Amino acid sequence: MKTQADKLKDLVKEKSSKKLKTRVIAITSGKGGVGKTTLSANIGYALYKLGFKVALFDADIGLANLDVMLKVNAKKNILDVLKNEATLKEIAVEIEPGFFLIPGESGNEIINFADEMTLSNFFSQLDFFEDYDFFIIDTSAGIDKRVQVFLDAADDVIVVTVPEPAAITDAYAMIKIISEKRDIAYMILNEVNSEKEATTIFSKILKVAKQNLKEDFKLLMLGFVKNDRSIYISTTKRELFVKENPLSSVSEQVFNIAKKIARISERKVLEENGGIAKFFKKILSSF
Repeated sequence: MKTQADKLKDLVKEKSSKKLKTRVIAITSGKGGVGKTTLSANIGYALYKLGFKVALFDADIGLANLDVMLKVNAKKNILDVLKNEATLKEIAVEIEPGFFLIPGESGNEIINFADEMTLSNFFSQLDFFEDYDFFIIDTSAGIDKRVQVFLDAADDVIVVTVPEPAAITDAYAMIKIISEKRDIAYMILNEVNSEKEATTIFSKILKVAKQNLKEDFKLLMLGFVKNDRSIYISTTKRELFVKENPLSSVSEQVFNIAKKIARISERKVLEENGGIAKFFKKILSSF
């Protein structure tokens, strides 16, 4: 006779076995204040403008502000779905057709609702995202265990840093943790003064990583975004700079990053069976 745990495993396995093309990407940082959330939103929008269906998931525990940036008044979030007080489709906020925000909630509370019936209901709603290309997670900064849950569950992880000693040190600490469970991670250098500065900083981080991390771990640079006042102005006005100033140099830099992500994901989706169901399976089984 199957136990409740066995039934839950069967349920998750059934949903995870569906060949979903959605690529789950976690964007994180070693410390706060490096522009992670701004980049998450703008990269998501750039992917959308490149023709992909994109959902943003705000997993920045304690400092969730993607809704503020996107001028969204989110009354319910993913915890309400688990509590059976809303459906996943109801909490998904359409910013533009094919570009959605999924308001998040503290992972600490999810465990209270991780029973078989609740999860059965939750997984039955994941079909809503089946035709999405990217599910982008804006995580909290730092090496908190709750952040690691999202990083472990994602298909790809991107670490954002800026050219400040403390930020670079914390970014390396994050990379070190990521390397313990992954063979590859990606980096974006934000608020740099030049491409040369970005490549110099990345080269130094890469050198230390090669000397100290496992031999088969790869760290790749996705790109850089220069320090530009237009980003500050757009963020203050709660606007996406790639939308308001699509022809600016910083928007071009973000679009270049988005194109790289698309190429990497297209190649990986042929090699792996990822997807939303697999992602949430990992998240919920961690609590």
